[in-house]
Amino acid sequence: MKTKSSPSFDCDCTFPVNRRTFLKTTVGGVAAVATGCVSSRPEREVSAAGAVAQAKSETLVTSLYKTLTEEQRKEIAFPFDHPLRSKVDNNWHITKKKVSEFSKDQQEMVRQIFLGLHSPEYAEKVMQQVIHDSGKEGFESSSIALFGEPGSGKFEFVLTGRHCTRRCDGDSVEGAAFGGPIFYGHAAKGFYEKADHEGNAYWFQALRANEVFKMLDGKQRKLALLDEPREEKGTDTVKLTGKTDGLPGIPLTELSRDQKAEVGKVMADLLAPFRKPDAEEAMKLIRVNGYDNLHMAFYKNHDIGNDGVWDVWQIEGPAMLWYFRGEPHVHTWVNIRKHA
Repeated sequence: MKTKSSPSFDCDCTFPVNRRTFLKTTVGGVAAVATGCVSSRPEREVSAAGAVAQAKSETLVTSLYKTLTEEQRKEIAFPFDHPLRSKVDNNWHITKKKVSEFSKDQQEMVRQIFLGLHSPEYAEKVMQQVIHDSGKEGFESSSIALFGEPGSGKFEFVLTGRHCTRRCDGDSVEGAAFGGPIFYGHAAKGFYEKADHEGNAYWFQALRANEVFKMLDGKQRKLALLDEPREEKGTDTVKLTGKTDGLPGIPLTELSRDQKAEVGKVMADLLAPFRKPDAEEAMKLIRVNGYDNLHMAFYKNHDIGNDGVWDVWQIEGPAMLWYFRGEPHVHTWVNIRKHA
């Protein structure tokens, strides 16, 4: 399907919803302000960025959907149960239509949806990672898709690109943290990073995981330290087994109380880049499946610099996986559900 640049909207608001309805169906007229379709009186002089930043991501997905032309909907809108919604990969585009091909106001809404999926402490850092890894087009080289119809039932917004798969579903996907599997990564100083991963937005997560390894005794380390990790195979990378036994690494049942407590703290730190509701839902689902059913593994055959700081590791349970592959640069695969 050949894509075309979508026209910018004028103040006649020619997109498929009239001005009065549009204003009523958004929080405080957020998207109407963003598209410039309100009075230009001084009290209305609010920038698009400032207006949309005040709304939550789900509200902005609804607003974005209402601005789409029929041509745009044909390119990026799908039924909620379309199989493409469940896909995840390290470098892919869910549709051919890049963010740069939308109007400037639509682009700003997409940007703010993405920022809103992250915690205030990490949002800008994550955005800079996406801009850096996306090449000369930056964030606008990403692509989006919408599944279902926001505001009238189940829906999900998905943004993809290099080192990025993010979702916004308004809890439409039951029993799934983040609305389904996500991916994030970073190649901060080139494809092959050095042992300290200088400038990497996510390397702190590996350092935290290694704090657990430092607490292990000799016997525990033999259980936890393995040779080769799983292969990266797109969506199959995060396929869940449903097993409580026989997973790679050391079962948390082999850990002392303080060691288990540290794993819990690590999990909280892994979730720090994401907005609070998503982080809380992820922790709730992990608890439902039981901490004692988790296994933690580190992989010695991919140790950059041979420094004993394990670049590749994972935490896996019957219905969750957090796989961090830090060699040659960071790739992270996450899938957390109530049921496998």
